[in-house]
Amino acid sequence: MREIRTEIEIGAPAATVWKILTDFEHYPAWNPFIMRIEGKLVTGAKLVACLRPPGGRGMTFRPTVTRVDPGREFRWLGHFLVSGVFDGEHIFEVEPVGDRRTKLVQREEFRGFLAGLMLRMIGDGTEDGFRGMNRALRRRAEEV
Repeated sequence: MREIRTEIEIGAPAATVWKILTDFEHYPAWNPFIMRIEGKLVTGAKLVACLRPPGGRGMTFRPTVTRVDPGREFRWLGHFLVSGVFDGEHIFEVEPVGDRRTKLVQREEFRGFLAGLMLRMIGDGTEDGFRGMNRALRRRAEEV
């Protein structure tokens, strides 16, 4: 397994961060990386996600929600072609670190026989996209 991991501390309550993170309808207004998500945030649901890494081409994929722990974590799993070739589980974790401080961890775990090759191809742009989204979420949450 290979992983891209980012985290950021946000000067806002965890409930505020969670609300913004899970309000897919408003992603186009603030999110520079995941520009649009359609679907319900419930385990087993199919999403349609459109993203564009910095300097990269936009892409649309259809992951399945694998876990929702309200206020704390959600995950989805996407596949390239078929399961086992190149699978990515995207994970968002929201952790309170004080009354008005929250740590957001955004990461993706990659598996499959093409994981190493594909990760080298997308690695830097994807990590930059995670960081850009984290900063944009921090700005939005701290404005509330």
